[in-house]
Amino acid sequence: MKKIIISISLVIATMLCSTSCSDYLDIVPEGTPSMDNAFSNRINSFKFLHTCYSYLPSWDQGGSIGFLAGDEHWLMPKGTGFIDQRISLNAWEIGRGEQNNNDPYQNFWDGGNGGTNLWVAIRDCNIFLENINKPLDLQNYERTRWIAEVKFLKAYYHYYLFMLYGPIPIMDTNIAVDASQDEVRRYREPVDDVVAYISNLLDEAYKDLPSKITDPGQEMGRITQPIAKAVKAQLLLLAASPLFNGNSDYINVKDNQGRHLFPTQVDNSKWKLAADAALEAINCAKENGHEKLYTFSLPINSISAATRKLLDIGEAVTEKWNEEIIWGSTRNVNGLQTVAMAKHTKGSHYNARSVLGPTLSVAEAFYSSNGVPISEDNSDFWTANYPNRYEITTIPDEGNNKYYLQIGEQTAYLHLNREPRFYASVSFNGCVWSLLKNAETVDYKKDVEKQVNYYYGINTDGFSGTGVYLRSGIGIMKYVHPDDTNRKEIKPKAEPAIRFAEILLIYAEALNELEEGANYDVSSWDGSTTYSIKRDIDEMKKGIRPIRRRAGVPDYDLETVYKSQDEFRKKMKKERQIELMAEGQRYFDLRRWKDAEVEESKKNYGCNFYMSDSKDQKEQFYTPIEITDLPTAFSRKLYFWPISHEELKRNKRLTQNPGWTYND
Repeated sequence: MKKIIISISLVIATMLCSTSCSDYLDIVPEGTPSMDNAFSNRINSFKFLHTCYSYLPSWDQGGSIGFLAGDEHWLMPKGTGFIDQRISLNAWEIGRGEQNNNDPYQNFWDGGNGGTNLWVAIRDCNIFLENINKPLDLQNYERTRWIAEVKFLKAYYHYYLFMLYGPIPIMDTNIAVDASQDEVRRYREPVDDVVAYISNLLDEAYKDLPSKITDPGQEMGRITQPIAKAVKAQLLLLAASPLFNGNSDYINVKDNQGRHLFPTQVDNSKWKLAADAALEAINCAKENGHEKLYTFSLPINSISAATRKLLDIGEAVTEKWNEEIIWGSTRNVNGLQTVAMAKHTKGSHYNARSVLGPTLSVAEAFYSSNGVPISEDNSDFWTANYPNRYEITTIPDEGNNKYYLQIGEQTAYLHLNREPRFYASVSFNGCVWSLLKNAETVDYKKDVEKQVNYYYGINTDGFSGTGVYLRSGIGIMKYVHPDDTNRKEIKPKAEPAIRFAEILLIYAEALNELEEGANYDVSSWDGSTTYSIKRDIDEMKKGIRPIRRRAGVPDYDLETVYKSQDEFRKKMKKERQIELMAEGQRYFDLRRWKDAEVEESKKNYGCNFYMSDSKDQKEQFYTPIEITDLPTAFSRKLYFWPISHEELKRNKRLTQNPGWTYND
């Protein structure tokens, strides 16, 4: 599959460098030779379209805020291993409480430390929209589509800034060259105004976007109608959530004009808007090729039903451009695979580094085989063994163990009788890697090799003297495709920005928050009919049941969960944590729920990874130890990122986010 080439033309590069790239209000004069050239014909205009795409934030392991800045993963500090030479650790520094307002990490406001200046991105989008009428050799249908794509991108860049910084200026058009100082410097706009602007722009874009990609070889990664609807659902879910919806912590936050920047009261109808948007996204996705959750369908007779279940779960992320991926990126994510994949017992893989280590809390979050938290499972096994879950035991031939583990080997009780998503997502000492391709051959049709991987011991599978090892003793299996071997054969993958599963979860969460007994009449996604939205248990089940069915766990209890708004909310948070683990959602979820100050203040634990496989040390490997290199340092100001001192000096109309200081 040919990747979309994100190229910035020399003309555009020259244009950007001729002005101060740190100022989002920099202006490129109309009518200059460079501008005339940029839109002189279809080819140059297409290059500028790619330039507008090029600012999309990365979702991979190095640049993803959601992936590394939350409470899911642990990496070694800078300078302690050669891995930091291969992965950008700026996002991870945020997770360690190192964000600052002097030189912010992942600075998407004015660029730097792993962040791209998204105001420049918005400016380029506006330049494109203002000039795309100029090329005479551009067909009208193409012009219409490109305009819609750039409108979406402009909306998305505003949305991304909104997620990080809260109230932001709205840059609907570029500022005229002869504008006054008052016109040049912009105020931040209130939350509701920002949300309305982004939502309306997404609606405008949707109308002229293609329903699906018809030329996969040339166009994968470009924006479609289902993507626009899905992002709108994400936006309105965020706006309805406690962080923005009547947050008492920010009711007195005002701009320099005295305007309230945050809603002062909770508005429950915002959940209706989110539910409506999610249902629109679901129906639009179903109509355009994303109608179901992924299931593994290749006729490979040698794999068991249990292995096929793991492939159903895992390949929803790793199978490139499968029907569940609504929005993916064409960027190469092989790096994500190599930092997740461990060296295996047969052969070796130079690129298999196994350094991306989830914390112990991630491993414990997954359900038991009965579909409930292991701390709440009343089965004989968990009643007896939950208190001693960190002790080593010989794997018995019972329950889920016989499907997902190697009977007779040793591991901790913690790893026994867990749900299939646990075995498809997490690697641990004694886990089994199910690979469809033999480590020594390329003929996977004749032989399916399962490789047991152990993390303890120096110079063994997951631990080496070169600094390449899991310092938490826990790893990620989720991003390793079964066609990846421990040789140098790595299957290309797409970055899964939005999956159909996420939209289902948004729908269920929003419905749960609706006022009991309230009914809302809304139009269908295509305007052809109207329907009613309410806290309807049958509709909530439509969002939850498909996900839990694929996961191989039973549905929630009707009386204790579905009928209780509070209990369903708790289950919903846990479901998102499990289903979307390591997909860049956790960081933003904890913030929109206002749970970050609790969850990210907890100490982080991992296994006692320095222990070897000697008889006297085996048992000590599973003893939880605090990961001191990942301190818990959350404070309330970290809900929103700081605007840099330099930007505040340039624009006196801007106000700093709560908790961060000025430096005048």
